[in-house]
Amino acid sequence: MQILSNNVAAILLATLLGACASAPAPTPNPAEHADADAAMKLLADDYVDAELERDPSLAYFVGLEAPRHDRLADNSPAALTAWRSREDAFLARLQAIESPRLHEPAMRLAYAQLREQLESNRQLRVCRRELWSISHMDGWHLVLAEIADRQPTDSPELRAQALDRYAEVAKLIDQEIANLRQGLEAGYSVPRPVVQRVLAQMDGYLPDKVEQAPLYAPARNSTDGRFRAAYTKLLEAQVQPALRRYRDFLGQVYLPRARLSLGLSELPDGVACYRALSRAATTLDRSPDEVVAIGERAIAENLDKVRALGRQFYGTDNVIEIVARTESAEDNHFASAQALIDFSVATVASARQKITPMFDGLPAQAVLVEPPAEHERGSGLSSHYDPEPDPLRQAFYRINIDNFEADTRGSAEITAVHETWPGHHLQMAQASQLGAQHALSKLIYNAAYVEGWARYAESLAEEAGIFTTKHALISRRIWPARGMVVDPAIHVGGWSRRQARDYLVATGRFNAEKAEAQIDRIAAIPAQLTSYDSGGLEILALRREAEAALGPRFDLRKFHSQVLGDGIVPLSTLRERVGAWISRQ
Repeated sequence: MQILSNNVAAILLATLLGACASAPAPTPNPAEHADADAAMKLLADDYVDAELERDPSLAYFVGLEAPRHDRLADNSPAALTAWRSREDAFLARLQAIESPRLHEPAMRLAYAQLREQLESNRQLRVCRRELWSISHMDGWHLVLAEIADRQPTDSPELRAQALDRYAEVAKLIDQEIANLRQGLEAGYSVPRPVVQRVLAQMDGYLPDKVEQAPLYAPARNSTDGRFRAAYTKLLEAQVQPALRRYRDFLGQVYLPRARLSLGLSELPDGVACYRALSRAATTLDRSPDEVVAIGERAIAENLDKVRALGRQFYGTDNVIEIVARTESAEDNHFASAQALIDFSVATVASARQKITPMFDGLPAQAVLVEPPAEHERGSGLSSHYDPEPDPLRQAFYRINIDNFEADTRGSAEITAVHETWPGHHLQMAQASQLGAQHALSKLIYNAAYVEGWARYAESLAEEAGIFTTKHALISRRIWPARGMVVDPAIHVGGWSRRQARDYLVATGRFNAEKAEAQIDRIAAIPAQLTSYDSGGLEILALRREAEAALGPRFDLRKFHSQVLGDGIVPLSTLRERVGAWISRQ
């Protein structure tokens, strides 16, 4: 499906016209290229240094060297204002660079990535996200637990830095409370069920024994008795009391004032905020109506295939009946949570083997299948991938087993390939090993590329013969692109919780409990759900265009190398890269 307006045909036509034009092309000036490349490199260096100065822990998640390990990001209004001023200065420097004069591929890539990042961040300011930063999906408390698990403690100096960093936690939490108070007074709040889910998670952060707390990880990972004692004292005297203050604030002050509605349209500048969040998630400047229209076309195409499969397997083309028979099939369910885990482990192993012919080599890094940490269970946190930037260490597929009775084998296969091979794990493990990029490219992220690749990987898994059940063939086509409908409908279309629940349940893929969890996910991270198919449809469109243009010369392995070869990029940059590759063929 064609998604973006600039297509490969236009690229090829422009190339042909350029070759036939009578006016000679200007002679490149090496000095001008060198000046532009040098300016871009200096800007990229400065931006990376500024980001890691602002939040050194970012390095843990992207494979960069952290300059220090003794502080957390400052979440105060003054720090936010200062950072926005720095972003504006970076954008002004970027705009002063004449991008056509960039010669080095790494600098051209860094320019495109940084431009999208800075422009998107400026647009996001309308949201005032710091005033309603409560989320059971990606909240600060979840990130803090990840930082704690990765905190280095291998030397006396590093252990001292760990104590300094976690001495800042109470300040961070008190500032979060102050920000949320300000938000309530200004008319900002999150939906009440999201607050309730975070409260459930906070109980896991406050166990009876501090040694069982998620933030105890630095001490748990160290054998130094004096450090363990000092860290335990810090947690007991400062951190755990601050976490209790936060929990009590949420339960006693915030929850009664949290909104009952779901949509961002209920907040000040909510519609503009949703559009900004949509752009941040997808790197595309589309209206909610455009997103819905694209989603509905993709849904119609998927349902045509579902009807064909239904006629083949069940002798009916009634979608409701097809889905009902698929979801209720006795051989499509698990007897235990362990059975779900074992099945997923086998799927991951089989997937890696079967996709080998589709790629010019696969990353050697292993990925393990394990449930989420104890403090994350029972809160609606989805199955997800935890990347590991060090290729010598394993990454994790954290599989949600809270509702295994309702899970199906078909869905389990789909989720496993989405999160591991050939989905997130393949893409992120390969990106971490790209050597010809500037460090800035490791810091820049967008969901449309990452989730789009994983959505595309679901179709690739079917092509590779990974799915062992007919159920996966049907289930794979029921949910995709519906996020492009229900997410905007909730946030700017005025849908109620009941309307959203009915829509999700009617797909046949959600029971009432899973539908509620999905709705709260959409409420907590607006527009993120639109990124999957915004990216997936674009990658699929690029492949179809390449196949049509190249015919028998099309090489799937080479196509995948082009899609994956620059790491995480804006979708417009991806289209330019693939288009240039096609023209070179």
